[in-house]
Amino acid sequence: MRNLLVYLKDYKKETVLAPLFKMLEASFELLVPLVMAWMIDQGISGKDRGIIFQVGLILISLGVIGLVCSITAQFFAAKAAVGFAAKLKHALFAHIQSLSFSEMDTIGTSTLITRMTSDVNQVQSGVNLVLRLFLRSPFIVFGAMIMAFTIDGKAAMIFVVTIPLLCLVVFGIMLISMPLYKKVQAGLDRILGITRENLTGARVVRAFNKEETEILRFKEGNEALTGMQMFVGKISALMNPVTYIIINGAVIALIWTGAVRVENGYITQGEVVALVNYMSQILVELIKLANLIITVTKAFACANRIEGVFQTRPGLVSLAEPGEPFHEGEKGEEAVSFQHVCLTYKNAGAESLTDIHFTVKKGQTIGIIGGTGSGKSSIVNLIPRFYDATKGSVKVNGIDVKEYPLEELRSKIGMVMQKAVLFKGTVRENLLWGKEDATEEEMWRALEISQAKEFVEGKKDGLETLVAQGGKNLSGGQKQRLTIARALIRKPEILILDDSASALDFATDARLRKAIREMEEGLTVFIVSQRASSIQYADSIIVMDDGEIAGIGTHEELLETCGVYREIYDSQFKKEGRVS
Repeated sequence: MRNLLVYLKDYKKETVLAPLFKMLEASFELLVPLVMAWMIDQGISGKDRGIIFQVGLILISLGVIGLVCSITAQFFAAKAAVGFAAKLKHALFAHIQSLSFSEMDTIGTSTLITRMTSDVNQVQSGVNLVLRLFLRSPFIVFGAMIMAFTIDGKAAMIFVVTIPLLCLVVFGIMLISMPLYKKVQAGLDRILGITRENLTGARVVRAFNKEETEILRFKEGNEALTGMQMFVGKISALMNPVTYIIINGAVIALIWTGAVRVENGYITQGEVVALVNYMSQILVELIKLANLIITVTKAFACANRIEGVFQTRPGLVSLAEPGEPFHEGEKGEEAVSFQHVCLTYKNAGAESLTDIHFTVKKGQTIGIIGGTGSGKSSIVNLIPRFYDATKGSVKVNGIDVKEYPLEELRSKIGMVMQKAVLFKGTVRENLLWGKEDATEEEMWRALEISQAKEFVEGKKDGLETLVAQGGKNLSGGQKQRLTIARALIRKPEILILDDSASALDFATDARLRKAIREMEEGLTVFIVSQRASSIQYADSIIVMDDGEIAGIGTHEELLETCGVYREIYDSQFKKEGRVS
């Protein structure tokens, strides 16, 4: 938590003024019982309406001043807490963006979303309450006891006994319930996970007719959470009755002692009323303090989880000096080369890639084919350095990718992932992700090459056509073509199509490959596919099998020499009676 407080440094004034105004409010609140005692003893007992009226105006003035102080304190506390949360979210989001795919895979998407939302909100609430109540509640408790001693020392001894008893009950219940509240929070996280899975996978759930199963799973989790909440709620519910018993017992003792002291002439009736009011103030503030500590405990737990994300350091560190201009030097014919590369994913038991070795010249088209889980995507993910090779080296233009600044490296590469991801906005806005200053002419050219021009032109709004979140208002093929256009618009040196034409029909897929091949820029293209037809005309084909290269060559060469490739080809062509 301490490390996160750095985001409060721009709100030093607010963090001082908020508790200061709360202390002022508390000071005026402590004066109210004494003013009431004055009204009772001087005005009501003496039947002096003038004093009653004057004291009434003083009470109203104290109330108004206290209200102004309270609102001012709330304003400064809210400003500091909201500003702190905003800066924390910005810093957390920026840090998450700096993490590599490996760290993202380890932490998990749902965990990061929880840290960014509910955990930050919980810390914000904790900061807000601390600024408002952390000093006010103890000040009222001890201030009321001191004020009681100024009225009558003997009667005030009841406060000396009552306050420790109240503290024992309040903080004892709190210490028992706090670990249980942490379990409740963990149970809530599980329920949120189930809810998120069902909302994002609603179509899959319905497609497999699993609604009843998922409802039952949610019900079981929810009932477990409810049971835990009811248990901790019962323990917490003891606080009010037990504290009220103690307070009422103390009030009875006060009235009894006060009556004796009044009869003997040591104190007045108004002072007895003031003592009872101070006892009530102590009760309210101790309960507030207990709730504050519970909230702060939750905030600390959430802050530690957020801090855990910050402590996850980016695994991809560039060897280039930060801030210094990067010079590639003279470019050769070599576009990409893998030098005996091995890759082991974090926490994986075995290598995903083993001894991958090949060289690609500029302008070549390379096909990568293999069975599911053979390592096709792992190879292309090493080129833009989404992951780092655990052995060997990957070079772009003859330079190790680790020596490039990440921004410089990725500006050379157009990457189209397996899953077509589009963002909420317009077609134009999605294309501008590829190149921020792209002209309309460049956009239409990219759409034409990606075979998306026809369907975009067919939309009434053209480039201004709205795209729903995740492209849900588009077909799978339309989404894939737009993501390809987004990669092409930046005119990259290397284009990677990671099984990104799987939703296209054979004719559209062929036209797309032909259009890319005829581009003036002469791109180096990597086509990852499970279709032999998509890569058979590539300059060279890499056949993957269980993380290793089973063969490299042209289509004709591999049919003769590589059993894995021949098996894939035969399963897709000869069984359908098709001829190459």
